[in-house]
Amino acid sequence: MRVTLCDVGPRDGLQNEPDVLPPEVRAELVNRLTAAGVPRVEAVSFVRDDRVPQMAGAEAVVGGLDKRSGTEYAGLVLNRKGYERLRATPLDRVNCTFAATDTFNRRNGNMSLEDAVAQVKAIVAASDLPTTVTVSVAFGCPFEGRVDPGHVAALCEGLGADELVLADTIGVATPTRVARLVERVVVGQKSTGVHLHNTRNTGYANALAALEAGATILDASVGGLGGCPYAPKATGNIATEDLVYLLEGEGIDTGVDLDALIGVSEWLEGVLGRRLEGYVYRAGAWPR
Repeated sequence: MRVTLCDVGPRDGLQNEPDVLPPEVRAELVNRLTAAGVPRVEAVSFVRDDRVPQMAGAEAVVGGLDKRSGTEYAGLVLNRKGYERLRATPLDRVNCTFAATDTFNRRNGNMSLEDAVAQVKAIVAASDLPTTVTVSVAFGCPFEGRVDPGHVAALCEGLGADELVLADTIGVATPTRVARLVERVVVGQKSTGVHLHNTRNTGYANALAALEAGATILDASVGGLGGCPYAPKATGNIATEDLVYLLEGEGIDTGVDLDALIGVSEWLEGVLGRRLEGYVYRAGAWPR
């Protein structure tokens, strides 16, 4: 089995940090991740600076990237304006997102669920780049509670994207729930993945359950950074280096240099001036 890892640390990881890192530092983070062999990195988010100041200067970040052959560079967009900004850059993939609940869409994007789905479909239809659609709060919403998997599966039909990613935005999922939803969605989808937060320490078990159910894409964040400004109490994503250690130990090829990836977290710890949430970068990789 081979899985595509996408490190979302430069976007989802940094957007919840109290400090705003300059574009050149964020570009260096992306460059360090790709040098470690991470096959895909979500480098930036094209959003309004006043809404998410940590993501300001997306174009400057992209301008500082040392693009590597065989590596895919993605950007997140929430609306058509964000998509137009992305298309003016040399990024390789469009990741557009909407939430599975009406309340979260209104809090995060100031639009209804119906309008959010229509907007995503329009972006996908217009894109001449590979597209990923991420459905956030696919397992639970901080405002509406548990989300019906049948409702999520219905939302996933007819989106038209090359990939579909189910996001456990607030970290409430458990392995059986993840496996069942992935199984429902993967039937009609070209490629399916999951975006997992480790808020309740179930993220890594959920990742294995997703793979067993047919997922081929896993999002993770270097050092376990992450959270969501619009999801109260949401904590970090599963750590990329912890996930690589787990997958490689299970015989799943990631193509990532784990020692180099640990070095990225060590560097990032110094940049942020605090200990990160991941474990492997502190404990070290067991001799292999």
